[in-house]
Formats: sequence, C-alpha cells, structure tokens
Amino acid sequence: MPATESVADCVENLPKYDCDSKVHLLQETTPPRATEKVTVAPRRSTRQASKQRAPLSSNNGLTTKRLRYSPEKEDVKRDVPKEEQISAEEPRIPESESMSSEDDSGSEEEQEYPADTPGGLSAYELKRLENIRTNQAFLSALSLPQITASLKQKPTQRGLKKEKAKSSVKEVLPVRKSMRLQKKEAEPLALPVQAAVTEEREQWVSKPAGPIAMVPVNMEDGSQLPAALLDLWREKTATVEKEKLSLKGYTATLKKMKLSAERVVKVVKDRVYSATFHPCTSRLLAAAGDKWGRVGLWDLEGDWGDDGVLLFEPHSRPVCCMAFSHSHPASLLSVSYDGVLRGTDINKAVFDEVYRSDIGLAAFDFLSHDCSTLLVCDWEGDVAIVDRRTSGTSHKTLFTLDTRTLRCVHVHPVQKQYFVAAETRDAHIYDVRCLKRRNNKPVSSLLGHALSVSSAYFSPSTGNRVLTTCMDNNIRVFDTSEFKSQAPLLSSVRHDMQTGRWLTKLRAVWDPKQEDCFVIGSMQRPRRMLAFHESGQLVHTFRDEEHLSTVCSVTAFHPSRNALLGANCSGRLHVFTG
Repeated sequence: MPATESVADCVENLPKYDCDSKVHLLQETTPPRATEKVTVAPRRSTRQASKQRAPLSSNNGLTTKRLRYSPEKEDVKRDVPKEEQISAEEPRIPESESMSSEDDSGSEEEQEYPADTPGGLSAYELKRLENIRTNQAFLSALSLPQITASLKQKPTQRGLKKEKAKSSVKEVLPVRKSMRLQKKEAEPLALPVQAAVTEEREQWVSKPAGPIAMVPVNMEDGSQLPAALLDLWREKTATVEKEKLSLKGYTATLKKMKLSAERVVKVVKDRVYSATFHPCTSRLLAAAGDKWGRVGLWDLEGDWGDDGVLLFEPHSRPVCCMAFSHSHPASLLSVSYDGVLRGTDINKAVFDEVYRSDIGLAAFDFLSHDCSTLLVCDWEGDVAIVDRRTSGTSHKTLFTLDTRTLRCVHVHPVQKQYFVAAETRDAHIYDVRCLKRRNNKPVSSLLGHALSVSSAYFSPSTGNRVLTTCMDNNIRVFDTSEFKSQAPLLSSVRHDMQTGRWLTKLRAVWDPKQEDCFVIGSMQRPRRMLAFHESGQLVHTFRDEEHLSTVCSVTAFHPSRNALLGANCSGRLHVFTG
C-alpha cells in the first residue's frame, strides 16, 4: 500500500458484508451464555453405545451421526412429537432393545450384531465354549466318578478280624456340687490310674509255669487243632541240595516273585518281632510272634480259622526269636522277653516249657545237628546251654560274655562248637569248648562298628561269611573262612536303620538257598524290601505299591521254595511267591 494513501481511503476499500452475514459470524465466534441451557449427552453402557449412536449437533463443523436401522426400515420416517423428545436425564432406548423379550415374533435379523460375530457370539466366546466341550470330553474319558467310588471302598482285611467293642452301660454319676458353696473342706483325692497303663500292666503278667494248651483264641470250637494242619506240620522234608545259581540266574528268579492281595494277611494282633517259614514243601506255612506274646500260624492255602490263621498266646511279652527244629519240623521253639523258652508238642497239643530264666531272653540257636541242645542268650550278656533231653527247665551251663547287653547269637552251620554273638559295640566269635563263667576271650573279633550291633549271622551253608547289622546305618560282611584274631571286612552297605521306637529293628538275614545273598527291610518310599549280594551290589527290589504300603521290619526266606515274607508293625505278613 502506498504511504501516501489516507486512512479514509483504506476504510472505503474494505469488502462489503451484509448484516445477516455479520450476525452469523458473531454467533459462530461468540461462546454460549451462562443462562443458556446446555444439553449434555447421557452416559451409556458399552453395549448401548455399540447398538445406538445418538445424533450430535455441533457448531464446529463435525458431521452429525445418525442411528443405524435395519435395511427394511431405512426408508421409514417417523414424526416424533415434541413432547416425546428424550431429555438429557432420560436416555433414548433404541427400538430393538425396547421390544419385549416375551415377543417371539422378532427374528434374529431385526437384532443388531456386529458383522464379524454371527449369532451374537464373539470369537472369544466361541473359543471358550469349544474349550468347555473339550474339557468335558476329557474328564468323561477319565471315569472320575468310578475311580472315586472305588477309592471310597475300604479294602477287605484278611486274617484276624477286629474285636467288636463290648457294649457297656454307662454309670450315671451324681451331679457335681461346689464344696465352697456347701461350706465344706475339699478332700484330697488320689489321681486315677490311666486305663491304658493298667491294661498294659495286666498284659505283663507272666504265664503260669509249665505247659500251655494249644487252643486257638480266634476259634469258637478251638478245643482241637485242624487235622490238615497237623498233617502239614508233621510233614517230613527231605533235604535236597540244589545247585547254586549264578548271580544272573538268581536275580531272574527273584524278579518272578510277586505279591497279591491273597498273600497279605493279618496273622497277629500287634507288632511283629519275629517270623519264620515251616520247612515243608507241599504248602506254605508261616509263623509270627508279636509284642504281647502271641504266636500266629498261617497256612496260605488253608480255610480254617480266619483265612487260614490260627492265633495262640503262649507268652506274655514280645516273642523276639522263633525257629522250627531242623530234625523235628513239628516242633516250633520261641523265646520271649518274659524269660521263657517254649516248644510245641503236637502229640499233646501244648506249648511245653523248655527253659525259664529270671532275665528276659533275647535269642537262641541249635547247638547240635539233632537240635537237642540249644544256645540261649539273655539281655544282660549271659549265654546258657540247654539240653532238651534232661528233665527240668534249667540250664546245663551258664557263661557271661558281655556285662552290658547281648542281642543275638548264631551257631556255625558246619562247625557247631563256634558261634557268633552281637554284643554292645562289636561282634565276636567264641568257642563253646573254651568258655568260662566270666572273662571269656573270643576266637575272632569283627570290629569297626560305631554303634550297637543288632544282629550277626553266619552264612547258611559254609559259614565263611558273617553278616552284621549295626545302628550306625551300615550292613557289613566279614570273611570268616579262617578264624583270625580280627576278621577282615569284605564289604559295607549304607542303609537307614533309624526305625524309631514304634518299629522293630531292621535285621539283614541270609537266603538259605543262596550262600552269598541277603535281604533286609527298608525305610524308603515307596515301601520295599531289598536283596543284596555280599559284595554290596543291589540284586533286586521287592516292591508293590498296591499291596505293600508299610515298613517290613522282619524278613525271612523259605528254606527250599521261592518265597519271601515281610512283617510289619500291625501284625500283617506280606509273602512274595514265584
């Protein structure tokens, strides 16, 4: 613009606007006054917002959004009266939602659904329904109701049945009244003795001296023993020397031995302390002794008593050792903490008293081949020689080996004058011919034990090995082919021996059919019994998670058949047979 141009000329050159345009411009640029009513769009849910979009009038140039209607009603125009217009406090509901749910005439095509979700279900909901159907099919294939029903069924207990509690009438006691309110002085009362302690002390009472009748306590008509049992007990077994199997062949034999439900039976009522097999070969007959002096006989194929079980009560304390006579299999000998050694006499049907001591007995073994002479030890370290051919119940000679304790004695299978004794901390081999009343010196010592020795056994055929079980969690095998002053240690197997006070102590025992292998119970889970070679190699694991679920502290092999028994703290025997 030239500088000489006046201000008036500039004003005249401005563009001309009409009044209507100026008013319109002012309305666009002027904000609404406070007195004007501002309509606020109501809040809607996500579902309403997806189906209905309210028309918005804007002065800032935004396009107005209209409600979407079905194709059939796009050309229908409705004149809504002014009084029916929706206020800000009352949101408008689309026609599709205002229809009654009871009206079945409305079809799916009249409802508003997103284009990618046929039927009104999103892809996520369809996937969820498919997962539900897949999971239901999988659970149906598992048959969970049938499995639950089978687990709720209690397994049938074979053997001794539980005694039914005797119904007793409760004594009606007088109402207790306060001595203070009665203004009387309280009288001192003695503490009542616990019923459990009283019952336990009553069971400690020793049996009367002399023979005890063999009357089964679990039979109503138990005046006589079954004839079939007597025939089986009197069966004479011929000694047949089997060829020694190789370690591979022996392992294959053990793998064929299995456990079944019929081979798990409750033979005695309480914890088993000792168990053994009868040497007969036609059938399997097992014997077990429990904590309170009971002795149970179990014929695995018998039908008398409780599933082939007959229960007797010859002792009053734990039956810690028992064995059948090699020369007279009808004679079962047993020793107990009550200080009595008893032997069965089938002809008289009695438990005869063989030896009685004032001290609890721990173990015994046969000192002669005809089993007429016995070697018996007690818990205070004394060893007695008992001759069954003499009258009376006293010993022939008595010797002291250890002044503290003596847990086990075992005679050499070939040279009967030698025996091994498990003493306080070690095991020693003695010669019977050189024993004195006191201060006896061993022929050979088996040293190296850190704690007490639970047991010590010669190998069954030659006696060239001694197997010891110690509370220092070790099983040791010593070479005793020559009686040296200190027997050399061949091998040592680490094994958990900490059974506690409620389980019988574990003891490793030889297999009479295999000179170099032994078996022992285990504290491992799942419960099992382990067979080892004398070198310490694990040969086989006897395990059955369905029928073996407890610790078998006591184990024993059959002398001629492929059978192994394991006894637990509830009085049950588990027999693996091949």
